[in-house]
Amino acid sequence: RHGRAGFPSILSQIAQVWRENRENVEQEANRSLAALQAAAKTDSQKLPDPEMPLTRAADSFRRTYDERWGGFGTSPKFPRPSVLYFLLRQARTTDVDRDDGLLRIVLRTLERMASGGIHDHLGGGFHRYSVDRSWHVPHFEKMLYDQAQLTIAYLEAFQVTGESSQADIVRDILGYVQREMTAPGGGFYSAEDADSLLGHGFQEHAEGAFFVWTEQEILSALESRQAALFCRHYGVRPDGNVDPSSDPHGELSGKNVLMEQGSIRETAAALGIPEEVKEVSASLEASRKILFGIRAKRPRPHLDDKILCAWNGLMISAFARSGAILGDQDYLRAAERAASFIRSKLTDPESGRLFRSWRDGRLVDGGFAEDYAFLIQGLLDLYEATFSITWLEWATELQSIMDRLFWDDKEGGYFSSAEGDPHLLLRQKEDYDGAEPSANSVAALNLLRFSSMLGNMSAAEKASRIFDLTAHILEGMPSAVPQLLVALGYSLSSRWQIVIAGTLGAVDTMALIRKAREGFHPNQIIMLADDGVGQGWLAECLPFFKEIKPIKGEAALYRCENFTCSAPMSLTELEVCVS
Repeated sequence: RHGRAGFPSILSQIAQVWRENRENVEQEANRSLAALQAAAKTDSQKLPDPEMPLTRAADSFRRTYDERWGGFGTSPKFPRPSVLYFLLRQARTTDVDRDDGLLRIVLRTLERMASGGIHDHLGGGFHRYSVDRSWHVPHFEKMLYDQAQLTIAYLEAFQVTGESSQADIVRDILGYVQREMTAPGGGFYSAEDADSLLGHGFQEHAEGAFFVWTEQEILSALESRQAALFCRHYGVRPDGNVDPSSDPHGELSGKNVLMEQGSIRETAAALGIPEEVKEVSASLEASRKILFGIRAKRPRPHLDDKILCAWNGLMISAFARSGAILGDQDYLRAAERAASFIRSKLTDPESGRLFRSWRDGRLVDGGFAEDYAFLIQGLLDLYEATFSITWLEWATELQSIMDRLFWDDKEGGYFSSAEGDPHLLLRQKEDYDGAEPSANSVAALNLLRFSSMLGNMSAAEKASRIFDLTAHILEGMPSAVPQLLVALGYSLSSRWQIVIAGTLGAVDTMALIRKAREGFHPNQIIMLADDGVGQGWLAECLPFFKEIKPIKGEAALYRCENFTCSAPMSLTELEVCVS
């Protein structure tokens, strides 16, 4: 057609060449494979100045930061939470003025995303990315990995600032995941599609049909004053609020994507009722509930109900850390249920190896390095949230399996796939932290946490070799690997362990745990000496753990560096010291 060969014709030509000249084809294939293998090899080297990548990346993100709308670059805009993780940590060492530094960049970005159309203001959670620079019109797909990583970004911002609005977004995201993305057995589904039927009885699908509104739909659903407040606050217009340049196919013509136009106080002032901020807030909350109920009757987007091991690992981290910091037992139970689901459904009971995915009892074999790295991270977070030694034990077992299956003894770093996969010609190592972090970046921090928790120096050495392997990226383009920079920064900073000696659940023990969790301390490990199975297991790795005890029957806190601990303090002594 149009002078080009059709697919059947091409297949016939390929078959003919294979029959008549197979030897040359195989020789050329081998030469091509050898060239690919050579290109994939990377010479390891030590970083001449390990601090330099951190500084250069921070400068790069400063240059590309969008002062008006937050985020980085123009459009399309992706959240890239790992960038925010890195900048929050870097701000601790470089920011002099909170209002004019890296922390401001992070907080402004999170604020703008929460206000934008990329955030589902009715149902919670975030869409995949924004097609414009203002976070207004999203690609409406919702991915589990975004919910997990953004939860942690807002949670860490809350730890830094203590501002309740950030904790509210954490609850918003997790509420959505619990309601819409959680399987009956506790695992988490993968995604919700962007498009859905235009309505019941329609055959046509459209992007965002489930999420967008006409002004008339809102006016019909709400009382007149309620509607006026809602339309003003979320920028609803009679002819729709979507710029045609953000809607090339015209699917959103006449529709409104909800986007906050300012704070509730600003909305009240704009409507001439500045003294009624609480009333405006209550009205908006009531309106959201009404519209959420109406929206729930629309045809829903398709649910991708695969349960992926890697993404569940990320979500376990989000629930575990949120449960610990916000003191929410439901979140901790959600994390533990998901971990138990992965162990019972996606783990080979004989070998301990992970499967890639599960759906309706059907398994996909061959877990990748990211399945192990992300789940191990989740289990480490789950241990620090619950102090159940079960999760730390399993994490160490999985790390051993990951090392055996994926570690490159010669060059360092983890291959993405296990050795012996018959479907792969070439084993590669991921080295880019994009919408999801790479397995090597997450694994590097896992290994360093193992060394901090258990004194495992071989784990620290492996992390160092990952930095050596990626030195060319860390020197040449550090902004491409923000999650790896988190690990690098961790390796260069002083680290400490907080060990609480006491009975889990006891009033004094829990008070010390809450005190230890105050603020943002990413280089801190919290462990429990409970005079039980957990302390016994930890003492096998760390002999000094045998000597960690309460003080005269009262729970005590030990602060340890390099596994040398300060004198223990009771809650009373700690409060006196802090004051």
